Amino acid sequence: MQIESYIEELLYNYNCVVVPGFGAFLAHGKSAELDNQTNTLIPPSKTVSFNSQLSKNDGLLVSHIAKEKHLGYEELLQEVENVAETWNKKLQRGENIELFGVGKLWLNREQRIQFQPENKINYLTSSFGLSTFAATPIQREVLKEEVEELEEKIPFIITPEKREQSSFRPWLKYAAVLLLAVSLGSTSYTAYDGIRQNQVAAQQDAQEQVSKLIQEATFFETAPLEFPAINIKVNKKQLGKHHVIAGAFRVEQNAEKKVAQLKKKGYNAIYLGANKFGLHQVAYDSFENPKEALSFLRKIKRTESADAWMLSEK
Repeated sequence: MQIESYIEELLYNYNCVVVPGFGAFLAHGKSAELDNQTNTLIPPSKTVSFNSQLSKNDGLLVSHIAKEKHLGYEELLQEVENVAETWNKKLQRGENIELFGVGKLWLNREQRIQFQPENKINYLTSSFGLSTFAATPIQREVLKEEVEELEEKIPFIITPEKREQSSFRPWLKYAAVLLLAVSLGSTSYTAYDGIRQNQVAAQQDAQEQVSKLIQEATFFETAPLEFPAINIKVNKKQLGKHHVIAGAFRVEQNAEKKVAQLKKKGYNAIYLGANKFGLHQVAYDSFENPKEALSFLRKIKRTESADAWMLSEK
């Protein structure tokens, strides 16, 4: 009987999962970290440890398995105790026990159980969707010192001939500006006078047309038209805030193919659009209740894909 998948599921919601007759797996909260050497930001998580002294049955693991498999409590308690006995025998023979998603156990020279967590899964539900982020340090170039060095090496020299030309050029510039201003003024005045005359003529024509229409107009009352009410039913799926992600694709066509494949399998697959990184996300399904989303995620990881994860929107 493989019970490590059930231990993995319980570690999401509980901080202590006891295997009767063997020991307890403990989950401890861990704050976000910044690795200055690699410039890596590690999100908040849960670290898993093992305590062999907490081996008394608290009913949590057995009750969870009994509910999932729809079997009796006493029957499953005996099976779990048999698994614990098998694990103890393997450790005594010097063998290692590897629990997928949880970690590795072995005996040291003092015959004490040692545990190494796998650390591939973040059991902190509030950190779903967060992954380790590596930031590249910004390389800033200081150009001021280089410019100063160039100014010292290449001095700026003006010959007498260039100085005479430079003293004459401002007068040409001012003359050109003055000529341009006079030209624009005369052109603007001519255009304004023409526009003014056109406006007066247009106003006279408009007044004549309005007077003619008022003389010819006939006013009458008509009953208001009544239109029958039309009821249109629109079936629209309300997306939840918690999405179980099946994959993210750089090409939108690949995302649409993934949606079609999942729908053929019976999932309520949804195309969520592109995220801020330009990846097109596809979800198995969306839920409003976070507990339902977590339960569905565990099922998908166990039966469909271990790479599935949950995206929660604010």
